[in-house]
Amino acid sequence: MAIPDFQSFFRPLLELAADGRDHSVAEARATIAEQMQLSDEDLQELLPSGTQRKFDNRVAWVKSYFVQAKVLESPRRGHFRITERGQGLLKQGHDKIDIRILNQYPEFVEFHAPKPGKPTTLDATESQDETPEESLQRAYQSIRSDLVGEILSRIKSNSSKFFETLVVDLMIALGYGGSRTDAGRTVGQSGDEGVDGIINEDRLGLDVIYLQAKRWDGAVGRPELQKFVGALQGKRAKKGVFITTGRFTPEVVSYVATIEPKVSLIDGRKLAELMIDHHLGVGTTVTYEIKRVDTDYFEEE
Repeated sequence: MAIPDFQSFFRPLLELAADGRDHSVAEARATIAEQMQLSDEDLQELLPSGTQRKFDNRVAWVKSYFVQAKVLESPRRGHFRITERGQGLLKQGHDKIDIRILNQYPEFVEFHAPKPGKPTTLDATESQDETPEESLQRAYQSIRSDLVGEILSRIKSNSSKFFETLVVDLMIALGYGGSRTDAGRTVGQSGDEGVDGIINEDRLGLDVIYLQAKRWDGAVGRPELQKFVGALQGKRAKKGVFITTGRFTPEVVSYVATIEPKVSLIDGRKLAELMIDHHLGVGTTVTYEIKRVDTDYFEEE
């Protein structure tokens, strides 16, 4: 089964704390995972950023919400304990505890107010499935996906010469090619036996990488790759990069995984993703920093 929605974690966590003892977050994760009958595969599901397990993130956020509502308190790092208010919440007998229920506590409402002195209740339906961090990451991925599409559209509408320059700029951004002048002389010049260009692997030119760059709308099939690989073998080359604005068939992906020389495939989406990651052809409009507490700072001798 998939990881349950965010608010499904509320009641199990509070019930775990009902005995009044201190509990660790690690214990809570193990107990809730068993109660929800989550498999190891379920527990390994990551957030869109790939930086944290979704399950761990949701348990941590539920604890945070409960502390904000003062139904739990944190006696020490990584632990929690139910408060008198929390015991009272359990006695209210709700079938499901969610954000709507937590809105009864003014401290929780005030904590989530957009501006001090202007309390705003959270909508339980809007936040039902995800933690705030998940929602932010999902929104980021959506914006990024739209940007990938726009980048590809602009590449395809420009000239072949522009694409050749883009390939050089990308390889340099990735750390290859030596100087911009040296790299610029190698790509788009040879057209030799299925190879579009040659670029230094490092600034000293100790090894070279052969390039093939094609502006395609459809899928690049095995014949095109075999032609490129044949050219690499003819030059006794060890490494090649095939870049396209289109995509590669599954057969091509399987083919390059089993051959020598080593060939790296960059399809249209990956090309745009690399441009975004290396700040090529894109600019930053706004930056949000998500910070966590520095627990070492608050540790007293």
